[in-house]
Amino acid sequence: MHVVIVGGGVIGLATAWRALAGGLDVTVVDPEPASKASYASAGMLPPANEQLYDDEPLRRLYLASRDRYPSFVAELEEASGRSAGYRRDGVLDVALDDAGVAGLDHAHRFHQAHGIRTETLTAEECLAYEPRLAPTVRGGLFAPDDGAIDPRRLTSALLTAIERLGGTLVADRATDLLVESRATGVRLAGGGTVTGDRTVLAAGCWTHLLGGLPPGVVPEVRPVKGQILRLRSAEPFLTRTTRGLVGGSAVYLVPRADGELVVGATYEELGYDTTVTAGGLAELLDKARAVLPDVTGLAFAEVTAALRPGSPDDRPLIGATSVPDLLLATGHFRIGVQLCAVTADALAAVLAGGEPPEVVRPFAAGRTVGAV
Repeated sequence: MHVVIVGGGVIGLATAWRALAGGLDVTVVDPEPASKASYASAGMLPPANEQLYDDEPLRRLYLASRDRYPSFVAELEEASGRSAGYRRDGVLDVALDDAGVAGLDHAHRFHQAHGIRTETLTAEECLAYEPRLAPTVRGGLFAPDDGAIDPRRLTSALLTAIERLGGTLVADRATDLLVESRATGVRLAGGGTVTGDRTVLAAGCWTHLLGGLPPGVVPEVRPVKGQILRLRSAEPFLTRTTRGLVGGSAVYLVPRADGELVVGATYEELGYDTTVTAGGLAELLDKARAVLPDVTGLAFAEVTAALRPGSPDDRPLIGATSVPDLLLATGHFRIGVQLCAVTADALAAVLAGGEPPEVVRPFAAGRTVGAV
């Protein structure tokens, strides 16, 4: 069984690694692997987010991936011999106004209802956890079983594992799907083709733009721009991953062991525009400073703009399509890094001839998009 995977973001690479680990032959096609939305992502792994509150199937999928993550990372680090930058030292949510307090109360009730450990904190307890928080902090929630991963180290480990297992990387752009009575591979921008027994489209918001797709097989996957700021200090500025709720929105602050602090993210529906803007930078700094007043003393490292892949109903598209031997793994929107473990396992199982896990079936690529 030879599998062609179009897309070298975290979803495509994780699927390639799990398929190779299952004994399949895999070729990944991407001109710049590990450079997509997952590369820009902060990699926060919170216990939940507001996207899950009213969507039970997505909640179950998310929690399945959350449960799988520790073993997924351990297996990847063993296979690659590289650290994936995973930390499971807790996520701290803090509120700085009445709306934030109400948001934390809603989140805590949701966590309790679904068996997620979180602890309510007073303002004083929040400051004891993170002394650099604004003194106006009103209270918080601490999720001790959650944390973050460094997507750049994660994708680097995936590339190494793929290489070690004999996978092939084609650094070119797929322009067209090859379809006879079934999907047989892709045509390349540089000339030639890559053919296989099954083809997986995991190209994020570019998936539906591939030439040769029969009408209606791949829903439009729209791009949602996010700008993310990276700051730096000699020592970590924060102890743990922190999310601040202020002014009716959230800002996340993800520290790395090397002193990097990732601040994110904007949310902009601007098509395929990836311009880094002064307004985006100002928004991120203003939100970060509201939570951490001294953050502006850190050194500037980088601002990145990337495109999240949003399906018409903002839910992922995972599995077989109406075209024989054509599968999708796209549309993960804001939670691709969080869902990569469950997505990769599910695709690998289907590619090997098995059935998709029950938790993945509501997200079948051939479903009526928008149906819950």
